[in-house]
Amino acid sequence: MPAAPPTTPVANPRRRMRFLTVASLFVLSVFGAQLVRIQGFDAHAVAEEAQSKRAAAQIIPAMRGRILAADGTVLAASAVREVVVADQQAVCTFGTKKDTCNPETSAQAVQQAATELAPLLGTTVAELVPTLTGSKRYVILSRDITPVTWNAISDLGIPGIYRDRRETRSERIYPQGTTTAALVGYVTADGEPGGGVELMVKDHLEGTPGRQTFEQGRDGTIIPVGESSLVPAVDGNDVTLTINSGLQWYAQNSLAARIRDTGAKSGTVVIMDAKNGNLLSVASYPTFDPNTDVGKKGAKLGNVAFSDVFEPGSTSKIMTIAAALEEGTVTPSTPVIIPNRLTRFDASFKDSHDHPTLYRTVAGTLAESSNIGTVLVSETMTSKTLESYFRKFGLGQRSGTGYPGEAKGLLSPSETWSGTQAKTVAFGQGLSVTAIQAASVFQTIANGGVRVAPRLVESLTAADGTVTPTPRSATTRVVSEQTANDVSKMLEGVVSGEGTAQEAMIPGYRVAGKTGTADYYDVAAKKYSGRTASFIGYAPADDPQIVVAVIVHKPIQPFFGGPVAGPVFKDVATYALQELKIPPTGAKPAEITIKVSPEEALADPTLLRDGRKRSAG
Repeated sequence: MPAAPPTTPVANPRRRMRFLTVASLFVLSVFGAQLVRIQGFDAHAVAEEAQSKRAAAQIIPAMRGRILAADGTVLAASAVREVVVADQQAVCTFGTKKDTCNPETSAQAVQQAATELAPLLGTTVAELVPTLTGSKRYVILSRDITPVTWNAISDLGIPGIYRDRRETRSERIYPQGTTTAALVGYVTADGEPGGGVELMVKDHLEGTPGRQTFEQGRDGTIIPVGESSLVPAVDGNDVTLTINSGLQWYAQNSLAARIRDTGAKSGTVVIMDAKNGNLLSVASYPTFDPNTDVGKKGAKLGNVAFSDVFEPGSTSKIMTIAAALEEGTVTPSTPVIIPNRLTRFDASFKDSHDHPTLYRTVAGTLAESSNIGTVLVSETMTSKTLESYFRKFGLGQRSGTGYPGEAKGLLSPSETWSGTQAKTVAFGQGLSVTAIQAASVFQTIANGGVRVAPRLVESLTAADGTVTPTPRSATTRVVSEQTANDVSKMLEGVVSGEGTAQEAMIPGYRVAGKTGTADYYDVAAKKYSGRTASFIGYAPADDPQIVVAVIVHKPIQPFFGGPVAGPVFKDVATYALQELKIPPTGAKPAEITIKVSPEEALADPTLLRDGRKRSAG
């Protein structure tokens, strides 16, 4: 009989239940212990960790202060720009009343969203549809949306279209564009001032950013009852310049047109108030558009009027003549015999054109812009005396405006002048100036011999709205009122039928001024190349109100100061006189003696001539 198979023990239900109960109690005890740890011992740390995952922060940009012209025209301002983004997985539900995308309705939903968004984003439906289609949760639609436009976008109620508060920024805008760009300056993409007035008064213009913290859900929405804090931004303060926006616009356009007409490289027009030194216009060419050109390769972002130095040529002769008059070594009627050539040391000096021996007065020497005659006048003084006057007129030093990148020009000590340099300095070569310095020289004569440092900032506005005018410019008596009046009468002779600047004459007004033509030193080429043509003058000559300096570098044709710069002076000065409502004085100009006969010259014991020694003071 076969053996019986072994029997399988029957499971004990009570034992199994006991095991399951013990296991369950163990698991629950672990959960309980963990809960006790979390809610008891580690509650604070866990809460902080959870909050940190929900916490978000947003930097609130501070608006940079505005830069204004004297008449209130906005030259630079700041605007908020929002970054608008899309969640593609939500946009596809627009108008479907569903929470998730449906292949049957998504394309139509995106098309409808694009149709409503495109005009507000400044794009087309065809370009926007691919951007809104897909499964990405974060796609940037635009970084340049104004708050007003964002409100319009938000009102559309399109799911998944929102602004990224973390990316809200302040953008600098320049309403006058190229007209004031070279003067006002610009702000770089990272918000830093890159030059001009923006950099000059940056501490006043810059504000202090604020900060907002809040709690947000997993989808990025703010939790209304979550913890939050706010440190408001403090905006920067406004700065008002002395610039007249109308004059700036007109001067900039007149200068640009003349540079194009003559094929010139660059230039500037400076308009100053003759009485207080305020800069009413500083036009500079080439210029740029600060709204679009900053960061572009080859953009010219500097200001020629403050940064470029050049040999002034004949416009600086008025300093030599004024110095000699002030020192008493000559008078306006002192005769001067001007040969065709004048030899000094190893150089032979000449005027702008060949001529027979001329018999002129000191006034005639200036009116006809004779280099030789000016050298003879300079030889009545020591080089040290001449240098001291040039420095009193502001040469070899910055103007005092505080404008960034301003050059000092070059006026070496007279002790270092060579024999020939001592002669060339007298008629504007062997030294260099900026357009601001050159204009300031004529302001000094126009203001009765008192130099007023150029002034660019009219006032500063505090956070509470208080407007504080900046201090008036420092003044320096350079020559006597009598000397200034004598030079002024001579400068009227320049702008006359017998002078070199008939192109600068303004009907109905008495005008005083001086032409200049000098060799232009090209820094890039490291050699002299071309000319600098200039005319600087003021009006009305018998009661000066405005000084206008026109400087044009490297004109191709013509290239003399009168034909190149004279017409710009006439155009700009005429507009300025009308804009500022400055009437003609109605007085007739005083007669000055320009020419003398050989007999009169030779009979005068004060005669200046080659070879005749005069005591130098």
